[in-house]
Amino acid sequence: MTATFAARWWDAVAARPDHPFLIWEGPDGSVTRWTYAAFDALVDRVAGGLLARGVTHGSRVGVVLRNSPAFVAIWLACAKLGAAMVPSDPSSTAPELAVHLRRTAAVLGICAPERATALRVAASQVAGVAVVEVPEADVTLDGLAADPPLWKELPPPEAPLGLMFTSGTTSAPKCVVVTQANYAFAGDVMAAAAGLRSGDRQLVVLPLFHANAQYYSFAPAIAVGASVVLTHTFSASRFLAQAAHHGATHASLFAAPMRMILARGATPVDGLRLVNCWYAQNLTDGQYEAMAALLGCRPRQLYGMTETLPAVLTNRALVPVPRAMGVPTPGCAVRVVSETTGLPVEPGEVGEILVGGVPGETLFGGYLDDPGATAACFRDGWFVTGDLGTVDCDGNVYFAGRGGDMLKVAGENVSVVEVEAVLAGHPGVYEAAVMGESDPVRDEVPVAYVVPKDGARLDDLADWCAARLARSKRPVRFEVVEALPRTSVGKIRKFLLKG
Repeated sequence: MTATFAARWWDAVAARPDHPFLIWEGPDGSVTRWTYAAFDALVDRVAGGLLARGVTHGSRVGVVLRNSPAFVAIWLACAKLGAAMVPSDPSSTAPELAVHLRRTAAVLGICAPERATALRVAASQVAGVAVVEVPEADVTLDGLAADPPLWKELPPPEAPLGLMFTSGTTSAPKCVVVTQANYAFAGDVMAAAAGLRSGDRQLVVLPLFHANAQYYSFAPAIAVGASVVLTHTFSASRFLAQAAHHGATHASLFAAPMRMILARGATPVDGLRLVNCWYAQNLTDGQYEAMAALLGCRPRQLYGMTETLPAVLTNRALVPVPRAMGVPTPGCAVRVVSETTGLPVEPGEVGEILVGGVPGETLFGGYLDDPGATAACFRDGWFVTGDLGTVDCDGNVYFAGRGGDMLKVAGENVSVVEVEAVLAGHPGVYEAAVMGESDPVRDEVPVAYVVPKDGARLDDLADWCAARLARSKRPVRFEVVEALPRTSVGKIRKFLLKG
């Protein structure tokens, strides 16, 4: 029988009732701890409160919270009830929240008091949506709780548990259906890939409303009965000290937060116990080595999407290749194929990254109420990620850009990822993004958006690129900006840049 996330939680509570589950560091630095059994009791009380507010099997609950005990309890309560949470970025505007509530037919919205105005305005535009406020520092959740339900049976594997809107880096977000079986699969695969054991402790600083923290940290911990340290927000200056203080052994980051740590908090800390740190998106060689020295372990790049559930590519634990996204994760199927022939690419050849699996079990359950979009993203049973990659002789896959990141300049293929890497190597560049701009002669030309490092002058960028890139790859213009538009976890939202 296919596993469910509710069953994984139930098993962890039964097997390790007195083992630490959640260590919560609140906004004021206070620390609260729950065992698996104690947090399960809190989850049951929250489930009772949701039931009292009309949430039943199949209901959808909007969650507009930063990292907090409330977020975790609501998620697990929905898992046990057979309901689905709809996590939204707490910085979302009222119109954005109204779209989320309307598209998911939510019956309840839960938020922190400081964000209640936006959620109430959004809820007023959608019939039948009540709003409940819960402080993110609250550790009792009395205002959300009620008498626990009498549990009779677990929800089925196909029941939706998460309705997550994609980050929208290249277009408007889609709503991804994540089933009970999906969360169980993600947890099992990522626990094995990380070598996670019951005595380990995950440090979660990335936002819980995003798939990374759910798939790569919480779900694996529950799968093996490990512990989780949860902070309210990410702090570049405090990350290392928090990891040491709480005895964290595992963590997950993105390249952007890593660069922030190097820029603002790169002070070595004694007592670190980290043995594994995932990260997504490329670092320069220098940044990678600096982070490895700070963490005391060599970070492992990975690749995944909300739709793929676990990271389907992960670096090997021994001798990870910093620039590579990794090899296919055990339990996952990945192919890199030619866009013209559909056959596996030769080493160094750019191809499309495809992911195999069973929708609703080992791949997402589809896009909500959009069978056309769901069908369009599959080819011969394989999910088309929209990303491009190359493969080396050892099977390592390297990111070569999104489908739209391959420019056609006067008939020449130009990868913006390659151009961005050259720009990032300039000593005065903090980070860079490259976009294509239409050109009457060359069809497309690259334009660079660069953020200077510490106020550096960037007058020599054209010469820098000329010494390192073929003419077709050189940006025709360099736009100096204070910052690049990003999603909540640091992905660049290129469609907001004017190419």
